[in-house]
Parts: sequence; structure tokens; C-alpha cells
Amino acid sequence: MGKPTWRTALSDRIPGGRDGRRMLTVTFVDRIGSGLWGATATLYFTYAAGLSTAEIGVLLAVSGSVGIAGPPLGGLLADRVPLRPLLIIVQLVRAVASLALLTTTDLGLLLAITSVGSLGDRAASVLTKLYATRVAGPERVRYQAISRTAMNVGWAVGGLAAAAALTGGTVTVYRWLLIGDALSFLASALFTLGCAEPPSAARIAAKSTSAPGEPAASAPGEPTPDETAPSESAPSDPAPAPGKTTAPNPWRDRRYLTYTASEAVLFLDDSVFKVGLPLWAVTATSAPHQLVPLLLVLNNVLVVLFQVPFARFGATPHTARTSLWPLAGAFLLGGAALAASTVGTPRLAAVTLVLAAAAFTVAEMLHATISWELSVVLAPPTAQGAYLGVHGLAQAVQRSAGPLAVTAAIAAGPLGWLGLGAGLAAMCGAQHHLVRDRGDGALSVAPVTVSEH
Repeated sequence: MGKPTWRTALSDRIPGGRDGRRMLTVTFVDRIGSGLWGATATLYFTYAAGLSTAEIGVLLAVSGSVGIAGPPLGGLLADRVPLRPLLIIVQLVRAVASLALLTTTDLGLLLAITSVGSLGDRAASVLTKLYATRVAGPERVRYQAISRTAMNVGWAVGGLAAAAALTGGTVTVYRWLLIGDALSFLASALFTLGCAEPPSAARIAAKSTSAPGEPAASAPGEPTPDETAPSESAPSDPAPAPGKTTAPNPWRDRRYLTYTASEAVLFLDDSVFKVGLPLWAVTATSAPHQLVPLLLVLNNVLVVLFQVPFARFGATPHTARTSLWPLAGAFLLGGAALAASTVGTPRLAAVTLVLAAAAFTVAEMLHATISWELSVVLAPPTAQGAYLGVHGLAQAVQRSAGPLAVTAAIAAGPLGWLGLGAGLAAMCGAQHHLVRDRGDGALSVAPVTVSEH
């Protein structure tokens, strides 16, 4: 037997085989474009579109609110139509929306265009997660960790490219960066064309019930119903009553909705980094302002280095549930460090801010791993897209409400950060109770029956 090549070694380390590797490329290219646009969006709307600060605020708030519908809509469609072409269409919609921004400076049209783009952005996020879940199978948590590493590297590359381009500081540069964002979506669509359609339990179930008494035909590349075994950690559903084929409905699953609501709170680490930490550092501490961008760099570097090793904390449903306790500890430490950063010398303030940034980064990595595993394992296989779409609302809602919660903590002073850290830790405990453990490594979830859903 010949010596394994580097390609073979790479294939063994990345779950999902060729399609898993190609989707990582899609993720990386997509995030490069997001890094280009994220670093220049406000500048573009200010100098190229000529909007006022108030108009930009309205634009971002409205488009963000519309985008909340993206995850459930994308997940619902993914249970009914092939995932690969759906993902390609969404990427093309994002590209068209980005290019359309170049055609107008009218606030009304910009509102419509950015809303469509936001809808596509949020839908693409849950569709990519669903594709990874299907193609990586039991190794989905490791794949998620590798994917988040690719995301962060892509963001860094895009952000650095934008920073270099912005030294020109002209309107033409802002437009070219926006074009680069659109091209990243087109490239993502082209790479997705080379991926195969992953198997879908929901579509297989739909085919098996379409013609009673006849074997269901499967799409090329999809396993037949007889070949499809239930997920080792997925809840088993009682057989539906004769003549009833209604799919499980996440909107009537109170356990999953409660879990999603708790997730919206635990995703607050995102607003802490984007809003809370920078504002607190420059307004309430004596630390040098130059430290702020370095804290964001620290976050990025830690995620790139340690997200994959952190996959072990979500290797099984039982491990993911148990890992909620160290997650609670990380939130408590982060809140306490931010509270302490107002006391003492500039050097002490800098040290406590670095500690807070490290603690919230650990929380981010832990929660990303735990959330991925639990959101999948709590979803019935035959309605996985719809359930993960509802779960995607947690991040969407946090992006809208999170800045308000974080600024409220800042307004309350050190006690506000202590309260936020304690509240997040308490939510970890509540989620640990909600997601019960049967004692055999599997999670106990409310039974899903046709009559209930």
C-alpha cells in the first residue's frame, strides 16, 4: 500500500469527503466577501449613497428585521426542494442584491435591496449549516468547528483586503469593494454547483408516503428509505396514525421553541464583542484606545487556533449538555472581568479587558459547538430543515435585540456586567434542565406526534 498523499490526509481530517471540502471553500469565499462589505458598509452608505447617520440607522434596522424571516423560510424550503439548487439560488440573490446597491441612492430602494440581501444572508447561513449536517453525518460537530475556522480566516482576509483598499479613501474604492462582495457570492454559487445533493430524510419520507404500497423512488445520490437509518442521537417519533402524514411542526413544538428562545440569549457574546466591549473600553476604563482592535484580533486568532479542538465538547449529545456548565463559568468570568476593568491603573484595565475578551471567546467557541449539536439532535430527522430554520431565528433575533441588552449593561456600570454574566450563566443552567439526559448518553425530548403537530 502506497504512502498516503496530503490530499488523502486532508480528506481523512475533514468530514463529508469531497463535498465537505468544497462546502468549506464556499464558506471561505463567502466570508471573504462578507469581510470586504462588513468593513465598508457604513462608509459606502455615507459617502457613496449620501445617507445621513439617521437614515443609515433606519436602513440597517429595517433590513435586519426583514432578515429575521430568512432562517425559517430557508429551512422550510429545504425540507421540500433539493438543497443544493436552493443554496445556489440564494447565493445568486445575494449577488444581485449587492450589485443593485450600486444603481441607486434612493433610501426607499436601498431599503428594499438591503432587505432582500439580509433575507438571503440569513437564509444562506442556515442552508449551509443544514448541508454540513447532512453531508458530515455523525461528525457534524467536528465539521462545524473546521467550518468556523474557515469563516474566521475568510473574515480576516476580507477585512485586511478592505483595510488596504481603504487607504485610497475614494468613492470608487467603496464601489469596488461592494463589487468584490457580489463576486464572492457568484463564486460561492459556482463552487456549490460542484457539490452533490446530500440525502434528506424529509424528502425521502415524503416520497415514501406519496404512493402507498409502492416502493419510494430516491433521487440520484440519495439513499432509499430502507437504507436510511435513524440518527443515533435523534429522537424517535411514534408512527403516525393511518392516513396522516403531517410533518412535525417546530412552531407547535413548545420544547424546541423554548430551547430556541434560550439560544437567543446565549448568542449575546456576539453583541458583547461587536458593541459592548469596544464601547465599554473607551468610555468606562482607562485602557488605551489602541487596545480595542487588538481585542477583536485576539478573538479571531483564538477561534482559528482552538475551535477545532473545542469540538470535543459537543462530540455527543450528553457531552454537549454537560458542557453547558463550563460555558456558564466562562460567561461569569467574562462579566466579572469587565466589571473589574474600571478599577486601577491603565495597565490593570488592559489586563482585565484581555481576560474578559478571552473568557467571552471561550464562551463563543463552547456555545458554537454545543448549539450545533443540540439544535440538530433535538430536531426530528423528517423536519430537520424546518427545525434548524427556527433555530436560526435565535441569532437573527440576537442581532436585533442584543445591542440593546449590551448597552443597557454598559449604562448600569460594573453591576450591569456582573448581572449580564450571571444572567447568561443562569440561562445555561436553565437550558441544561430543559435538555434532559436519560442517563444513556441520549437526550430526552418531548415526543413528536401527528396529533400534536
